[in-house]
Amino acid sequence: MVEQIIHGMHAVQASLEHDRDSLIEVFRDSGRRDGRLEKLVAALEKQGVIVHGVSRKELDKLAGETRHQGIIARVTVPATLDERDLEQLLDRLEEPPLLLVLDGVTDPHNLGACLRTADAVGVHAVITPRDRAAGLTPTARKVASGAAETVPLVQVTNLARSLKALQERGIWTVGLAGEADGELYATDLKGPLAIIMGAEGKGMRRLTREACDLLMTIPMQGTVESLNVSVATAVTLYEALRQRRAG
Repeated sequence: MVEQIIHGMHAVQASLEHDRDSLIEVFRDSGRRDGRLEKLVAALEKQGVIVHGVSRKELDKLAGETRHQGIIARVTVPATLDERDLEQLLDRLEEPPLLLVLDGVTDPHNLGACLRTADAVGVHAVITPRDRAAGLTPTARKVASGAAETVPLVQVTNLARSLKALQERGIWTVGLAGEADGELYATDLKGPLAIIMGAEGKGMRRLTREACDLLMTIPMQGTVESLNVSVATAVTLYEALRQRRAG
């Protein structure tokens, strides 16, 4: 376990609801009068969490450059999951897996947004490379709005090798690429599935692309050439959810 500072009401609320024991102490802006904040502080204190009232200046210093909404918390977080944890997770599933793979997404805002959508859609795990990719920073946790506590994030040493291991389990690996011939809405996304999204601006790396069973694209009708990775992830995952519910 390691210690981390988390910012914002969503992140603190999620820690209270999903892992109360992770909360070490909380700092709130004593001069801020906000009904939502007061309700959260009351819930924290009811559960025995120590809440310190500090000035806005002190809170800004503790939070650094991150917007904190008047509250931050010092928490313990588990070490990041790895390949062995992913295998155990897949062994426990009683339904076809739905996985999201992010190949080199380095912006914590995009990682947080992808985790939030993954939670909403019911993704079983998000997989990223261990190197040259965003991790669960305080910013990513804040943007995830609680999803960082509910969606397993697995960091793997060799992404291409991990995709091969998924294929050996019968999981279909489908990558999103702007130049692909097949369209998202014409692709079967109902079975055991791993959806692979590329990095911001660069797309998937060559070895990742070669490891995919199939490439597909999101049809674009306007003048822009591509979507932000978190937006493209949301579009793709919700199409997968639509198909799986219809099927």
